[in-house]
Amino acid sequence: MRLRALLDSEALGLRLLGGATELDRTVRGVMTTDLTDPGRYLSGGELVLTGLAWRHGPEDSEPFVRILAAAGVAALAAGEAELSGGGIPEDLVRACARHRLPLFAVDEDVAFATITEHVVRQVSGERAGDLAAVVERHRRLMASGPGGGGPDVVLDLLGTDLDLRAWVLSPTGRQIAGPAPGTAGGRLPAQLAARLAGEHLAALRAGRPGPHRVALPGPGGTVTYSLFPVGGGARDPRETVLSDWLLAVAADAGEWPPERLDLLHSVTQLVAVERERRDAARAVRRRLAQEVLELVQADAQPAEVAARLRAALPVLLPGAGAAPRWQVVVARVEWEVPYGQPGVPGGPVAQAMLEEVLAGPHREPAAGARPADRTAVAHADGEAVALVPLVPPPVPPVPPPAGAPEPAGGSEGAGGAVGADGGVGAVGAVGVVGVVGVVRADEAAGAAGAAGAAGLRAETLLTAVREPLARGLAHDGRLTLGVSAAVHSPEGLRGALEEARHARRVAAARPGSVCAAGHEELASHVLLLPFVPDDVRRAFTARLLDPLHAYDDRHRAELVETLAAFLDCDGSWTRCAARLHLHVNTLRYRVGRIEQLTGRDLSRLEDKLDFLLALRMRPTTRP
Repeated sequence: MRLRALLDSEALGLRLLGGATELDRTVRGVMTTDLTDPGRYLSGGELVLTGLAWRHGPEDSEPFVRILAAAGVAALAAGEAELSGGGIPEDLVRACARHRLPLFAVDEDVAFATITEHVVRQVSGERAGDLAAVVERHRRLMASGPGGGGPDVVLDLLGTDLDLRAWVLSPTGRQIAGPAPGTAGGRLPAQLAARLAGEHLAALRAGRPGPHRVALPGPGGTVTYSLFPVGGGARDPRETVLSDWLLAVAADAGEWPPERLDLLHSVTQLVAVERERRDAARAVRRRLAQEVLELVQADAQPAEVAARLRAALPVLLPGAGAAPRWQVVVARVEWEVPYGQPGVPGGPVAQAMLEEVLAGPHREPAAGARPADRTAVAHADGEAVALVPLVPPPVPPVPPPAGAPEPAGGSEGAGGAVGADGGVGAVGAVGVVGVVGVVRADEAAGAAGAAGAAGLRAETLLTAVREPLARGLAHDGRLTLGVSAAVHSPEGLRGALEEARHARRVAAARPGSVCAAGHEELASHVLLLPFVPDDVRRAFTARLLDPLHAYDDRHRAELVETLAAFLDCDGSWTRCAARLHLHVNTLRYRVGRIEQLTGRDLSRLEDKLDFLLALRMRPTTRP
């Protein structure tokens, strides 16, 4: 806004005392100060408001005005409320004239807060209008094809023009776009990103309209984040709640004017264009992977599967020089549907969840680059199947003996080249549903990125995503995953697929809304649990655990929790007491009460095994 616009508003009570020829200066902000030297807090273009508390005599005006002029402020407005008659001191008027700094007098009946609010509102409105035009131009560029720069460009503009830190997150907190590492805002910490994603999913499942506001404690105090949905529009939020992105802004949108809210909604539309582009780019990879994995599903000859894999690998896994090992992950989503209401297809939701799990939500990208988005998923009948090739890391070269000739092919290791992202990227589908990805075996930390030499492990697969997924599923949804062992050739893919499906059934027998099981558990008693008839399971668990549940309900004694911890600690009194934060004598009393109520002896192996099975087979929720 221009300085002369301040004089046009009678409510501000400003009188011009000097600088009539400078009224076309642009005001970029406002600052109230009574410091003797406020220079280090000024960036130029401000309207400076002061109550003159810094002035103890005429000699103070010159150095104060000199500092303001050197900082490039737009004007100075001095308040009359603290002055006893006589108006603004003449020495201040003369100093402003010497430095060509416009000077206003503020009527004693006008609060500085009124002027500040007016200036901020006008400046923000102008910036938002300019930025909205930039956002619209950028949206058209992105819609017309590649070369638009992606959402990062507009998020940078939000930061520079409106001082808004913003990030685009996946439903599990994986950062899609945002300030570059090392800049103002930077990457969100993994736990914070997951928390924001969980809060967003919970608000969507509750049917609350966006933007969703959440206040979280931070190092410098409470920070309010506003969460804007990206995409969506489905009639039932369960259809897209775990597939659509969100825009997280570190600001409270509750007091925003409509213009700024409209601007942020325009940004979400731009981000949705980027999401659609990425989905379209995966179409070719999905089709190729579908062909490969349908051969596996149809029990095709291994030579045919291997030939199709070789033909597809240059497109599906560019840069993977060595023949990979293969691993299969199966996911299923189930909803509790009230009688008489239509169900929600589990396949698309399972697709979105498995895609997120394998994307590695919180893996840090390589310096100066973001992981390639190479995920592609198909879906059907509520099940998702991921075929993950495990690419070994490059083998460091062995120095030749002194005087030996350089080996042919240069110094690259036998492992061959690996794509720059080195991450899990899904590229396809098996029969029902499929994902194909690449995992470097040397990336042994993180969730889906933690393949390691042994491949993906069920116990770490959900570590970073369990909380937001559980909140998105809410009280009526459930996700179960099974992970196969790695196989070394296409001949083993069919067996790995069946193994992963068996492991998923084991996970389904456990309590909780998000569960996973691995191939290593198929050699234990837990393999039998999914195949026990439901009525037998209910009768067995009721006979052993109902007396304990009833006692807990009456006395809040936590006997069931104590029993589970005691068995998990292999009957160790000291370890179990430490885990439960109890005295050993208290633990002995509880165990004695368990034995008294059930008629069992927890020193006998047979009774321990019965309790263990009952706990493993109990339903996810009690009626």
